[in-house]
Amino acid sequence: MKLEHVNKTMKMEKLHINMGWRIIVCSGVLMILMQNRALAVPCRETQGRGSSGNAQEEEEEWEMVQRKGTQFGINGRPFYVNGFNTYWLMILAADNSTRGKVTELFQQASAAGLTVCRTWAFNDGQWRALQKSPSVYDEDVFQALDFVVSEARKHKIRLILSLVNNWDAFGGKSQYVKWGNSYGLNLTSADDFFSHPTLKSFYKNHVRTVLNRVNTFTNITYKNDPTIFAWELMNEPRCPSDPSGDTLQSWIQEMAVFLKSIDAKHLVEIGLEGFYGPSAPDRTRFNPNTYAVQVGTDFIRNHQVLGIDFASVHTYADSWISPAISESHLEFTRRWMEGHIEDAETYLGMPVVFAEFGVSSKDPGFNSSFRDTLLNTVYKTILNSTRKGGAAAGSLLWQVFPEGTEYMDDGYALYLTRAHSASNIISLHSTRLAIFNSLCNWRCKWGCKKHNQNALDALLFHDEL
Repeated sequence: MKLEHVNKTMKMEKLHINMGWRIIVCSGVLMILMQNRALAVPCRETQGRGSSGNAQEEEEEWEMVQRKGTQFGINGRPFYVNGFNTYWLMILAADNSTRGKVTELFQQASAAGLTVCRTWAFNDGQWRALQKSPSVYDEDVFQALDFVVSEARKHKIRLILSLVNNWDAFGGKSQYVKWGNSYGLNLTSADDFFSHPTLKSFYKNHVRTVLNRVNTFTNITYKNDPTIFAWELMNEPRCPSDPSGDTLQSWIQEMAVFLKSIDAKHLVEIGLEGFYGPSAPDRTRFNPNTYAVQVGTDFIRNHQVLGIDFASVHTYADSWISPAISESHLEFTRRWMEGHIEDAETYLGMPVVFAEFGVSSKDPGFNSSFRDTLLNTVYKTILNSTRKGGAAAGSLLWQVFPEGTEYMDDGYALYLTRAHSASNIISLHSTRLAIFNSLCNWRCKWGCKKHNQNALDALLFHDEL
């Protein structure tokens, strides 16, 4: 035989084997579903509805996400999140030449099964500012945010909207201090944002304006729109001028209650990175470095505030430990996540979302294989909690880009249309969570996971579905 013919024969045999394996896996999943009907109809309350009931469920209203204990839910079913960050959507939507990129992004994300996007509902005093000065808004930019919310709704993607930045980008707390000084105040620290009454009133006015905004595309007030998954008080708040954490704690308490007084329907989270502070000295060993305890945040204490519905954690081993890619990054990520999941279950009694994670292509030693491994590490840590009905409620990749936006890339961009292996990993995780979300029910007290653990594990941990 010619070598060419032998190679073709071997390739055909390998193809048949792979196809056969796919059929076996899919058949196995189908058998699991057929043999464990309690998974599909988990309790008596959901039986007897007939085909009309199924159709009604398929067309069920776009309702608010709720929290029950350590899980999110919609219409009595759990809602585990596979999501992403794209913080600059409002800016793209403000320009007619790039507005289509917002739609393109949501189309691609939806096709990958992503269900939540985190983005900014602020741009303070900068180029294309939403808030040009305290309580003075650019209506064109506000309509751009309206468009983002409207497009997300069309593609069944919910939004976490962050309300101000800790950092200088897009204005942040330092811009509020500049505004304060323009009003005749004598402020010297960006951290005055958290304590000065005038600056707190500026922030409250912004919160009130955004929450009461009527969307010009949908005619739905933001505070009544189920498209909004949650409000975030601030992106990565830090107050290093007060390492005790008291200043930031007081601000969180005040702003959480204020926001809830306007909108009691939506979930609220802080936007923390997850650093442990003085209130939990035994947990500070999980911090990535000794500086983390000095930035004025306190993960457990901060999240025990009335009005905070779930915990947020960010994870950046390449920023916090070492920029050079290594296996220690994966170990840190796993340990960091598991520690916060344990805290959410033991001390907080609330869900925890890993709201930012990723790896930069600018890191020394970066390759796409490592990024894939990081994705799998995060997703499997989530699933290990999910299978037990644990507090790990989801994760949000930093960050997903549509084509043609390379000029916005901070090194962490992931293009779903290019990064095929990463895209497949993301889609598989979406499928697993969608299966879990559809098979379990709050009303039967998670009986599906308790009584069908082997079947559920088979669904969640097959490498292919």
